Amino acid sequence: MNTPTLNGPVAVIGAGTMGIGIAQVAAAAGHPVRLFDISAPAAQRALDGLAQRLRQRVAAGKADSAATEALLARIRRADSLDQLADSALVIEAVAESLAVKQSLFRDLEALCSPAALFASNTSSLSITAIAGALQHPQRMAGLHFFNPAPLMKLVEIVGGLETSAATLNALRALADRWGKQSVQCRSTPGFIVNRVARPFYAETLRALEERVADAATLDAVLRDAGGFAMGPLQLTDLIGQDINYAVTESVFQAFFQDPRFTPSLVQQELVAAGHLGRKSGRGFYRYGAELPAPAARYAPAEQGEAPQRVTLHGDWSPLADFAELLARNAAAVKQPGQTSAFATLDEVTFMLTNGKTASQIADETGTPVVLFDLSANYAPAPAVAISCAAQNEARHNAKAIRLLQSLGKRVILLPDYPGLLVMRTLAMLANEALDVVNKGVASAADTDLAMLHGVNYPRGPLGWSAALGWRHILATLENLQQFYGEARYRPMPLLRRYAAPSTAPSSGAER
Repeated sequence: MNTPTLNGPVAVIGAGTMGIGIAQVAAAAGHPVRLFDISAPAAQRALDGLAQRLRQRVAAGKADSAATEALLARIRRADSLDQLADSALVIEAVAESLAVKQSLFRDLEALCSPAALFASNTSSLSITAIAGALQHPQRMAGLHFFNPAPLMKLVEIVGGLETSAATLNALRALADRWGKQSVQCRSTPGFIVNRVARPFYAETLRALEERVADAATLDAVLRDAGGFAMGPLQLTDLIGQDINYAVTESVFQAFFQDPRFTPSLVQQELVAAGHLGRKSGRGFYRYGAELPAPAARYAPAEQGEAPQRVTLHGDWSPLADFAELLARNAAAVKQPGQTSAFATLDEVTFMLTNGKTASQIADETGTPVVLFDLSANYAPAPAVAISCAAQNEARHNAKAIRLLQSLGKRVILLPDYPGLLVMRTLAMLANEALDVVNKGVASAADTDLAMLHGVNYPRGPLGWSAALGWRHILATLENLQQFYGEARYRPMPLLRRYAAPSTAPSSGAER
């Protein structure tokens, strides 16, 4: 089968938010577009709404009038499937029902040219199963856009068991021409993004269930200290608690109830109560013009003793940005070596969390211990999260807090929680991403690109983990697994390979 160029008409079936967004993307790229919905009034409302939104941008001086009208003129409503017969590509964005999608594509296969390609925007159903309804399943693939489709850069191109290489190549070339960042993966539950992202929500939801801190403070750890664009609880409120919970439940069931995808009881309770987030006015937060934004809890300005001597021990290259900050302190000196990075603040051991509690490390070292959490970039981060050993005296904790505050950082003081929050989240994200790579679902490069562009992570989890060191990721998971006694934190085989000194790749996961 020769690779088609897909320069002809594009049909979009389903006039919901995703359907009209995909139609806009295709029209903006110059394609004639036909929009079909089983409800003709719904299709017309979607077209009218699009015209209103785009013309408002023109009125605000944000778009060109002629280009806008040309785009709108390229989208036409179709009143029957027969009117889609000459399409080069048909993209469906209808209800997430396997039976509905299979029936639709059976009808389309009877109508359209044998050269036409079929694509589904499904986020949860098997492309293999959808294509199983076709006599020629090689022409069917997933083309998974992210909401809002005109703005979000990522498109996941998903191959089913029978999808041909020519189909995948044609869709990837098309997505590139449409200005999208395309990534390719096999049809497995959650594809790349919805699978790898599960721990981003799950670890913070667990911390909330375990009463580590309130929602606003936990979100601040991931956002203000960790460098993510939004905290997980904020984000689930924006997505919709029902939608986010349903995706987690779907992935959990699709992986035969693997404990690493276990849904959250606290999120389930929100859904049961109808507290669905922004769209219902209440989720983890309450929404309303008269309501103040919830505030995170930061440590007050510390009046205690500042450290007289700050010594950086070992190899700080994986944390070079934090080392540079600490070295600005007048009391700082460096003692480089081959050991893992840690600092001493006078007699206090100050180090990156590794999945053990600060109290465990204090027992092992016989010193007061303060652990700090991970950040994507310590220099611009407005906050740093820490935890302190139970054995510490108040003056020991004060030294760490004073030091960080002197560097312009707000301090989030968490209980002595193993792995804190950003570190354990990254370890779980990387673990899942490595399983995707190891099982041939997607390449390492595409997996990182998907997380960067699909959910706007500050760094790809594989590249970030490689820079930090695979052994630290492995140690964090092994320590969490020992602490909880749960298979949820079991390290994946590829992580164990990369953490072995003789097989660790220099950067990222090279598969």
